[in-house]
Amino acid sequence: MISRFVVVPAAPSETGSMRNGFRFYCQTAPLGFNLYDNQEKLRLKTVYQTRAEAERACQEFNQDSLQGMLSRQEG
Repeated sequence: MISRFVVVPAAPSETGSMRNGFRFYCQTAPLGFNLYDNQEKLRLKTVYQTRAEAERACQEFNQDSLQGMLSRQEG
């Protein structure tokens, strides 16, 4: 069974640009980790600085999702 939430590397976000001669270089924010929702097919906006932090949050989200499914089946 595929977990609903998984940890993925965060996409860099552009914070500005600088010019060096004829070239422009974009400046990006430091990367971290996001959670991806496999059911809704979207990346959650929260950025976690470490993978361990993201893994803990992912486990919590998956546990809450599983408990929600089980309570619906019982009712």
